[in-house]
Amino acid sequence: MLLTFEQDDAAQRIRGNFRLGAEYQGGAGFIHGGIIATVLDEVLGKVCRFRGVRAVTAELSIEYLKPVPVDADLVVEGYEVEMKGRNLFLAGDIRDVAGQVLARGKGRFVILKAKQAVPEGAPQELAGKPLEK
Repeated sequence: MLLTFEQDDAAQRIRGNFRLGAEYQGGAGFIHGGIIATVLDEVLGKVCRFRGVRAVTAELSIEYLKPVPVDADLVVEGYEVEMKGRNLFLAGDIRDVAGQVLARGKGRFVILKAKQAVPEGAPQELAGKPLEK
């Protein structure tokens, strides 16, 4: 999908502008619900940057408020709601350019322990280190 995100440090939010074509539709002219969930999961995962941690999705719930049209300019935004222990509670939404909320997501992400974050024998780029050439 070639999604790109911007980090707003002052507001502690992750935002992205995107447009998805007909190859992502579920119903005629509308983005598939699974794709909507994927976009929201992706933006929520990026919110973990503010804490400088790696975390995985433990729970994700999506409210599909209005059909999300294909070939339309859209905005996705994610932010932290609360942290309890290793659990990050995050929320986000997808809006049209007029600001109308089309879909909303809430998730619980679990912060990985250092040993969990990078499996033994994993390529170096997973550890945040570039591969040497």
